[in-house]
Amino acid sequence: MTRRHDPGRRDRIVDACLDVLATEGVAGTSHRRVAAAADVPLGSMTYHFAGIDDLLRAAFDRFARGFGERFDALMASVPDRAAAVDALVGYVRGEVMTDPRDLVLSHELYTLAARDPAYRDLTTAWMARSRASLERWFDPTTARALDALVEGLGIHRALDAGAGDDAAVEAGVRRVAAAG
Repeated sequence: MTRRHDPGRRDRIVDACLDVLATEGVAGTSHRRVAAAADVPLGSMTYHFAGIDDLLRAAFDRFARGFGERFDALMASVPDRAAAVDALVGYVRGEVMTDPRDLVLSHELYTLAARDPAYRDLTTAWMARSRASLERWFDPTTARALDALVEGLGIHRALDAGAGDDAAVEAGVRRVAAAG
């Protein structure tokens, strides 16, 4: 029997795991479901991952890093602090938590990290990266406050039908940024 060469298999499995997590949640994610979604033999799961925790960590790490990279690119693309404030307002209005898949994956990771401290390093690294991106333009205290505000506003806009007021978003971001 010849072994099939499939160098992208591990990445496909991680991507499929994110898809399964988005539809089934952590509780509904299994090696069998992920293998089927990735179109790989079930044995591939144990070849590439020590267990379900190893797979979940790889998937959530990829998700958080992707979010962090996009946010970092946004903050790196602006020329000054005023433009950074404008970019944050635009980010909350149009990007953060607007994709239902991202919303579910974020909350699945948060819930897992709240229940299992072993996953907190992923959320801690994600928050640290966001703050570092903001610290290009803001002092550390203001960066921390803006990070929390952006996350909170995104969650409220996604889950509260009455929280979509663009003027309130702008006022909130500008107030926190000005206080720093």
